[in-house]
Amino acid sequence: MGAAILALLTTVASAAELQLEITPTHDGARLLLDSLRYPLRSGETISITRLSYLLGGFALEKKSGGWVELSGQIAWMDAAARRSTVTLEKIPAGEYRALRFAVGLDSTTNKGDPAKHAADHPLNPNLNGLHWTWQSGYIFLAVEGMFTERGAPAPRVTQPASQRAEQELRAPPMRGFSYHFANDWNRTVITVPLELALTDQPAAVGLAFDLAALFNAPRPVSPARDGDSTHSREGDPIAAALRANLANAFQLRGITDATVVAKRAPVKPLYLPAKFTPFKFQMSGKFPVPDLPRDNPLLEERVALGEKLFHEPLLSRNNTQSCATCHDARHAFTDPRRYSLGVDGQVGTRHAMPLFNLAWKTSFFWDGRAPSLRAQALMPIQDHTEMDEKLERVVTKLGSSRRKEALNSDSTLRTPHSAFDQSLLTSAATSEKDYPALFTTAFGSPEITPEKIGLAIENFLLTLTSFDSKFDRAMRGEAELTADERRGFELFFTEYEPRSGQRGADCFHCHGGALFTDHQFHNNGLDARHATDPGRFKVTAAESDRGKFSTPSLRNVALTAPYMHDGRFATLEEVIAHYATGLKRSPTLDPNLAKHPDGGVPLGAEERRALVAFLRSLTDERYLSAKPVVSSNTPDTQSSAKPKAIP
Repeated sequence: MGAAILALLTTVASAAELQLEITPTHDGARLLLDSLRYPLRSGETISITRLSYLLGGFALEKKSGGWVELSGQIAWMDAAARRSTVTLEKIPAGEYRALRFAVGLDSTTNKGDPAKHAADHPLNPNLNGLHWTWQSGYIFLAVEGMFTERGAPAPRVTQPASQRAEQELRAPPMRGFSYHFANDWNRTVITVPLELALTDQPAAVGLAFDLAALFNAPRPVSPARDGDSTHSREGDPIAAALRANLANAFQLRGITDATVVAKRAPVKPLYLPAKFTPFKFQMSGKFPVPDLPRDNPLLEERVALGEKLFHEPLLSRNNTQSCATCHDARHAFTDPRRYSLGVDGQVGTRHAMPLFNLAWKTSFFWDGRAPSLRAQALMPIQDHTEMDEKLERVVTKLGSSRRKEALNSDSTLRTPHSAFDQSLLTSAATSEKDYPALFTTAFGSPEITPEKIGLAIENFLLTLTSFDSKFDRAMRGEAELTADERRGFELFFTEYEPRSGQRGADCFHCHGGALFTDHQFHNNGLDARHATDPGRFKVTAAESDRGKFSTPSLRNVALTAPYMHDGRFATLEEVIAHYATGLKRSPTLDPNLAKHPDGGVPLGAEERRALVAFLRSLTDERYLSAKPVVSSNTPDTQSSAKPKAIP
């Protein structure tokens, strides 16, 4: 027994870690995204706007022979998200002569349930955006970008506007390409020779993923000649070429000591009251696990306060507007007007976004300027074209509820802000809410602060989930789609790819998955080069983000008219017509749209009618009532609530 324990301790002590860092490059230089500068052997010049891939099957070959399999370890790499490193764990110490991994997943993992993975797991679809939810399996490698054919290169979006405009006049038009490498037979094993000695001190191996090799050797890939898209169906020549080229695309850069990465400390919930009731968060069993705020657990008391604040007109300067004024529950918490009106009738500049399934988003507003729901909740209150109120006055008004006598005797309030004081007296006389008591129940003390207001509204908004449409019931076998709805479903999730005979509407690239959105920012061809609203560019100041806006979910889309960030389209028919005939090209047009013919995806009248029918099947009937509440389980529902310190 003693010898066995000693052997076990020795094995544990000798376990090593290996950091693997993979740098995307082109001919040895670090790859620059959104830069139209990379020549292909076939004559085109390309840019890369998306490089995202999954790795599995990690193993190390011992110097003495034999392989050490690192089973169950998966990596998601993404150039735009700056994910380039994975730590391989529980490796026996020793000397090794080769590293092996696969671009792609084994068949069992690939066909497994994507909804089972934790929010931060590399296979969570909401994190990686690489799963075909209504079909089986993951995309192993997504490479998207723009290209020009032989001739003068198109202007780079990194150039100054004046130079770019001048070059645009003489440059050939840019087109897009979208290569999605997938399916079990395309899983590609990579072996990299190396000399590696692992001890109890972490080591690091640096690799390069060379996009020049991926496109050029040994089988050159030409978007103009071979085709501008692939979804890797069996026998597809583009997928076969990518598979052949992958073997030479990964190259050893060096071996060093690993960088020490600090362990993430547990997060303590903010202002947790002594007594509370966990809120049972509910969602579809098909949805990926969301990354709910670790410091703001869902509590019944906090959700109830947040709902009251969401409908509270005291948040506005003249006590007439609440959040609900511009986010009507019967319209999936959006505004049926093209632009919402502020407290003095000011007209906004963007259409109000719908407020449901926000638990899966990581940035908010059309341009993503708010990094959290709690931050987003406070911005309209202070915006001069919306509620136009100061947060300190909101705090005073909420704290003065049901305390008219105190206000009457408070000369410090009356003297500097007489008009404001009058609004306090009016609201105190009419309010039925004792906010100090409600804040005590939700946060453990009567103190009202802007931070707590944001936390409460965030709690409420996170509970607004939508997952029980006719489409969902049909997927559960509880309803049946009509012929038009089924045809629309097929068109929605089918690529438009003339070279392979596929005729689809190609909607799923941006609106795929169980949530019907990728939560990314795209230029969807609404305007040419010089749009009035630059979109995401206003936040990042990156030319590559000009004209890009957040992709809204298409769930409940029949209820959320008008459409687009500026509400320019009144009907679903107009939206589909835009994608069929109205696309406008610009340097930042999404590659999945830029690869289509001028104008868009050609769709006939029957196909357009079928698409509209399918989109209407995404309506959750609970959002047709005055106050939809997600409170009961369906056969396809998951729920959870564990307010505690989360590591």
